[in-house]
Amino acid sequence: MTVRRTVRFYLNDDLVELDTIPQGQTLLDFLRLDRMLRGTKEGCAEGDCGACTVLVGRIATDDRPAYETINACIRFVASLDGTHVVTVDTLARDGLHPVQQAMLDNHASQCGFCTPGFVMSLYGQWLDNPSPSRRQVEQALQGNLCRCTGYTPIINAAQAIGNYADPTGDPLISGRTAMTNKLRQLQDGKRVVIEADGNRTILPHSADDLADILNTYPEATLIAGATDVGLWVTKFMRDLKTMVFLNRVGDLQAVRVEDNVIVLGAAVSYTQATDTLLAAIPELQSLWLRIGGAQVRNAGTIGGNIANGSPIGDTPPALICLDASIVLRKGDRRRTLALEDFFIEYGKQDRQPGEFVETVRIPIPSKHDRFRVYKLTKRFDEDITATLGAFRIRVEQRRIVEACIAYGGMAAIPKRARSVEAALIGRAWTRETIETAMDCYADDFTPLNDWRASAAYRMTAARNLLLRFFLESEGETTDVRGLIDG
Repeated sequence: MTVRRTVRFYLNDDLVELDTIPQGQTLLDFLRLDRMLRGTKEGCAEGDCGACTVLVGRIATDDRPAYETINACIRFVASLDGTHVVTVDTLARDGLHPVQQAMLDNHASQCGFCTPGFVMSLYGQWLDNPSPSRRQVEQALQGNLCRCTGYTPIINAAQAIGNYADPTGDPLISGRTAMTNKLRQLQDGKRVVIEADGNRTILPHSADDLADILNTYPEATLIAGATDVGLWVTKFMRDLKTMVFLNRVGDLQAVRVEDNVIVLGAAVSYTQATDTLLAAIPELQSLWLRIGGAQVRNAGTIGGNIANGSPIGDTPPALICLDASIVLRKGDRRRTLALEDFFIEYGKQDRQPGEFVETVRIPIPSKHDRFRVYKLTKRFDEDITATLGAFRIRVEQRRIVEACIAYGGMAAIPKRARSVEAALIGRAWTRETIETAMDCYADDFTPLNDWRASAAYRMTAARNLLLRFFLESEGETTDVRGLIDG
């Protein structure tokens, strides 16, 4: 095995090569402390406020750099190998950038602390879509919080940027060919290993390489988007001795459809999966576009959301209802496991030391299935789930012949409502049946009681979501705000 002892990436216009990296160093700390690029701000240090937003470009499926917003505060420097990092400091090359000028002209900044993050989020959107709708702007800014300006002038600025300049003249567009060649030269197919003070940072180049690494270091911490693990370091100050980053493992980032099943590599991000997943299962849209903000969806992975086993993870209840399964790999051996069987108890999953989630398999529901997912939070956008209910019911001749109901936030693991399902199957598809089944929730759940929601609220909400599902399936409108329209 050929090993490289440096992490290499481009930062604005410069090539960066690092042969030593402090264990767990974030991109934000590297920018502000090592490179004195202070435009990128530190706010929450947990990927929630967006003040630290930067763009990261990587070679995409069309063999050209694709630039996405990410939170620098929870992105580890080691994960950037082979990428192009763009910060707000480089925008004003010859006067204000069009995004900055639009913000200024629309009075979209007061204290200014959050402004660089907003600028970078709008910059990323402008590159892809210079004439966004209001809803598209709102989605681009889900991961950016402002305390004083108010969002209306920022949205006005976002919709005005296209009047200032066409993105084709921007350096990230006009310089794409040159940057593509530079990034290709960084892709040498080598394993990256950096060791210091008893700590190891390892970047495998393939799934086979990853399997080999985990045979040697079975207790290593696997990191893809770091939207969860990043907080282990920034908030809980954990010392992760051996960190294995999956960002360069291309065969874990494949998306395909085969035999009516969507197959996702475990390191596929929410954003990478969006087009394929929502085209096949449009009912997921109301959930998918509320998972974190754009920065989180660009970095976070579906495999990671499953593997960390959180009781409030957004994807497991929906995927359980879709009869999803995962392929676990250890060395050359693979086994397939129904997703619902993966979760054993809080903090414990059916995964052996050295074993990793390789792929996620999601059957596309039948046209005869009624499927919905509802996420309840204190804040509509970019908030942690209080209760999440997923429902898939098949009705034939007004009788329920199949039912799968799963929840997050109601138990120590994502869990099916087996008693409720049993109360539904074989009964008539009527409101009376639904209301009778609602009495069975106490047999399935003893809800969590924490600062996000009380146990009583969760139980009431969970029961009512079943009724909401019935009413919407019968054509009634129950969401007064309206579902996300994309």
